Amino acid sequence: MKILALDSSGLVASVAVVEDDQLLAEYTVNYKKTHSQTLLPMLDEIAKMIELDLETIDAIAVAAGPGSFTGLRIGSATAKGLGLALKKPLIPVPTVDALAYNLYDSTGVICPMMDARRKQVYTGIYRFADHELVTVSRQKAIAVEELIRELNALGEAVIFLGDGVTVYQEMLKENMQVPYSFAPAHLNKQRAGAVGALAEKYYREGKTVTAAEHQPEYLRVSQAERERAEREAGKK
Repeated sequence: MKILALDSSGLVASVAVVEDDQLLAEYTVNYKKTHSQTLLPMLDEIAKMIELDLETIDAIAVAAGPGSFTGLRIGSATAKGLGLALKKPLIPVPTVDALAYNLYDSTGVICPMMDARRKQVYTGIYRFADHELVTVSRQKAIAVEELIRELNALGEAVIFLGDGVTVYQEMLKENMQVPYSFAPAHLNKQRAGAVGALAEKYYREGKTVTAAEHQPEYLRVSQAERERAEREAGKK
């Protein structure tokens, strides 16, 4: 089984190829370029390096949200275009689940945090049991203060990761009442390798969709939609 994995859900752009539980290649960039500039060139470079014929892949995995609205649209459009052209199924992988999978088999509670602005994060709460990712609280958009209360109530040590950690680190330090730590630099952002590894499990479980069916999961409306609704409400 060979899976092409894409993640452009946040600040990071990442492309990977996973085959039979082996990571063949991964290209990850965390820099000030738009994902529309980076994603396809990264895929092209990987294909050259490992002599990949895209016709040989079995499926395309994509970080399906939540995350940056623009980033999710770019990743989904790329995956859908490839899926339609190659006639391959897509494997939508929840972004926050894939982030948690970076810390495979960690002890304690894992809490990814993606900055959602307005003092909110996209997050979820996870742990590993018998080498399987267990969802304690599924991915959601939530106020940081509410997340901290939820974690304190669990009474367990927590590992944080994601771009929201940098933004809300001081708030965590001031309000966390249980032991906590932060994931190291090589594990604390989105990685397509983790998306691909989780997608292999999903593929075996039959969790695929057609390219035409796939839609990103935004979890909340965009800023433009929110502002339009506020303007319309103000006219009433």
